[in-house]
Amino acid sequence: MRNISEKKRIVIKLGTSTLAHKTGKLNIRRMTNLVRVISDLHNSGREIIMVSSGAVGLGAGKLGLPEKPKDTKMKQAVAAIGQCELMHVYDDMFAKYSVTVGQILLTKTIINNPSHCENFKNTVETLVQMGVIPIVNENDTIAIDELELEIGENDSLSALVAELSGADLLLILSDIDGLYDDDPRSNPDAKPVYIVDKVTPEIEAMAGGAGTSLGTGGMSTKINAAKIATEAGIDMVIMNGKDPELLYDLFEDKDIGTIFLGKN
Repeated sequence: MRNISEKKRIVIKLGTSTLAHKTGKLNIRRMTNLVRVISDLHNSGREIIMVSSGAVGLGAGKLGLPEKPKDTKMKQAVAAIGQCELMHVYDDMFAKYSVTVGQILLTKTIINNPSHCENFKNTVETLVQMGVIPIVNENDTIAIDELELEIGENDSLSALVAELSGADLLLILSDIDGLYDDDPRSNPDAKPVYIVDKVTPEIEAMAGGAGTSLGTGGMSTKINAAKIATEAGIDMVIMNGKDPELLYDLFEDKDIGTIFLGKN
């Protein structure tokens, strides 16, 4: 059983492929629909926390770059531009539905520091209690790279945020419908997996490689997020973000995407 309809505190992770066109510029139609549906879920009494990708991709698009820069300094500069753009758009779009948003930028250093971690929890709790939707992202402008033990992608970040914030559900919106037994982009006979009771080596083997040229994560990072979330007792769903209306079906317990069941 899914019991998604009973979930109250939900972390929603939005990937770059969901928010932006292949050009890197904002997919205004989809983002408008996403904000409308998320606002409606929020109005229904659910506590929403968002983890949003897109800063580097949007920054690259605004500067007219064909893809995300690979040079660290350039990537950080582009993130600074994109983060400003991203929050401006969110603030403007959510305001149409009288929903207030707030920004929280994290690094792994903060998450690994107990006192900083407690501050994060307190901030999230206070924002949620005030009816505000926190929008979390890794602080790409100062995060260096994997060698500095930064998180590096928002799938795992969203799972950590879900754990720290005491979420009931982690919802990852991607550009595919869920987990398949093979890569559906290259194998038309790949079969969907609707329910995962436990993340086993066999499940991990189903995960492919990296994501799009504008995004960072692929299915493998989502499986890693599932391990973090389910170990913390949190259910996680991967679903396609191209049609935000499907979120209504999900919260009516219809079979949408793949659900990874949290440990009891």
